[in-house]
Amino acid sequence: MASVGVDERRGLPPSRPEPAAPIVRESDETLMRRAGGGDRDACGELVERHLGRIVAFAGRTLGDRTAAEDVAQEVFLRLWKHARRWHPGRARLTTWLHCVALNLCRDRLARPRDVPLEEGREPADPRPQATALLQQRDIARHVAGALADLGETQRIAITLCHYQGLSNIEAAEIMGVSVKALESLLARGRRALRSRLRELVPDLLGEE
Repeated sequence: MASVGVDERRGLPPSRPEPAAPIVRESDETLMRRAGGGDRDACGELVERHLGRIVAFAGRTLGDRTAAEDVAQEVFLRLWKHARRWHPGRARLTTWLHCVALNLCRDRLARPRDVPLEEGREPADPRPQATALLQQRDIARHVAGALADLGETQRIAITLCHYQGLSNIEAAEIMGVSVKALESLLARGRRALRSRLRELVPDLLGEE
């Protein structure tokens, strides 16, 4: 009678399945080389990987979600067009993407545009959870408004470093300024934001 849990043919415990090999995530540089060779799947993976950050950056720079999506689309069209000429080592792909996005945003900001009508506030909802949610949205709206009111270079510097998570060196390279100049923009921008929000936020939070 064979023992339970023993391979009858060998007299050994049953073999265990081999663990699945970890999925290796290709680097941006590898994907760019593939895209440069005409690999649309590689380009699609780069879009999936970086689209959200570029839309977010353009959105905070322009203050317009639709325009931000248009900018992002143009950024990735240029990525596909120029992938063949990509030279690894000159700059990180994320730096290049933000540079292209920034130039496109500046082009749009330089154009005359109509001032949109102020959107109506959402109707009050008596539920406590809904009240808290609307309060959070109100705070976010004021913070976004304060950011939008900053000078263009201060707004871009804060967006790159605080929202996009880029280093001061990377942000300075994208903006075409020295690190010292970037740090000055950040300091002035933070002071302006604190001044603008100092009276608004406590009131929005219901504090005395």
